[in-house]
Amino acid sequence: MSSPFRPRVYFAGPDVFRRNAPEHYRNLVRQCEVLGMEALVPADGEPQTGLMDGEAARAIYDTNMVLLRRSNGVVANLAPFRGAEPDSGTVFEVGVAVAIGRPVVAYGVSGTYAERVERLLGVVRANGVLRDHHDLIVEDFGLQLNLMLACSVKIENTAADALRALSRIFMTLGPLPEH
Repeated sequence: MSSPFRPRVYFAGPDVFRRNAPEHYRNLVRQCEVLGMEALVPADGEPQTGLMDGEAARAIYDTNMVLLRRSNGVVANLAPFRGAEPDSGTVFEVGVAVAIGRPVVAYGVSGTYAERVERLLGVVRANGVLRDHHDLIVEDFGLQLNLMLACSVKIENTAADALRALSRIFMTLGPLPEH
């Protein structure tokens, strides 16, 4: 008798750069297992021995794309990373997931996008419009992220909350394809 299918969750985010990344991912894997899901951990943190820098980067990219395509959903850390915006690699993965029809639940974001940009860049409000130091409009829809992210993902407070939300989404979808 085969074991029941467990939805696969890909973890997107800059957590691979954490000093305690292995421990962090072990915790997320355990949380997935408790919820009846299988964790797909990105390859960035794994040593790419015997490869030149460009080859190692390509190997990480290729592995992560395979994992992303195998997933049934994504949990993404969209916390500001080195600025007001999330990590660009994570944003790419979220875009791919949305494009291939995977549900994405994000976490790590508080306040609005405009508030973060205003704090970091000291933008100016003129005639009701926020503008940065290049005189470009700063998106101000009251959303936590740029509208393309905020309108395409569900946003929760923590990784644990995001996993529970994704589990609930899977329950409403019914049987999932085993990609």
